Amino acid sequence: MHCETHGKALGDGPDLALVHGWGIDQSAWQPVASALARTFRVHLVGLPGYGGAAPAAGGFAPTAQRLVAALPAGVILCAWSLGAMLAQHAARLAPERVSRLILVASTPSFTQRADWPHGQPPALLESFATAVGLDPDAARQRFIALLNQGDGAARRCTRTLARLAVAASAQPDRATLERGLAWLRDIDLRAEAPAIATPTLLIHGGRDALIVPAAAQWLAQRLPRGRLEIMAEAAHAPFVSDPAHFVHLINDYCHAPAAA
Repeated sequence: MHCETHGKALGDGPDLALVHGWGIDQSAWQPVASALARTFRVHLVGLPGYGGAAPAAGGFAPTAQRLVAALPAGVILCAWSLGAMLAQHAARLAPERVSRLILVASTPSFTQRADWPHGQPPALLESFATAVGLDPDAARQRFIALLNQGDGAARRCTRTLARLAVAASAQPDRATLERGLAWLRDIDLRAEAPAIATPTLLIHGGRDALIVPAAAQWLAQRLPRGRLEIMAEAAHAPFVSDPAHFVHLINDYCHAPAAA
């Protein structure tokens, strides 16, 4: 099992890897990939079981390790949602391979815990696991509608992501979706946040109801070199909600001199 880049890298410049989240493959980045390729060499990364990548095998930590090992050394690692949790762990495991980290709609723990109020109740994940067991494609479409709720451009975002999900060359199978839900349920990265020394930009939607802004604020305060940018009108997919603003934030952060 390994993560795969989709086709040839796009553009020239510093290496920038785009890692998707649960339920939608690397085509989710289509709204911003071409614009980012004007200033970066963009790698579209397919997580195991998505976009033609080999099915998942092994746990969360080995997947994070293989993710970063498959990319050029010194890569800027930009990842969304579940992908951002993998990216956090990858930067912790192999800091020498990641020059900067960009966490989009990220959290250290997707699930609520006794001392973590900023997650989703376990019942939501149980509901999606049941839905995946009955009809994986319908569950993914339901998820797309849920993640865009509250966005200032919710209808357009839902149409865009639904179209990209349907048009994907290879759909994730039931086992891949179920494994991702299990990671969202079980993984808690809070303890390692203070040890991630990589300069990190967090981009979060101010209207994100799936991973609330408080989770990103908590993470930004505990990352030694964290910086948080809130896109006020966006929900869980800010790069679809306002692609131009999203690209501007990344360019501004990555092309500025590195922090001391």
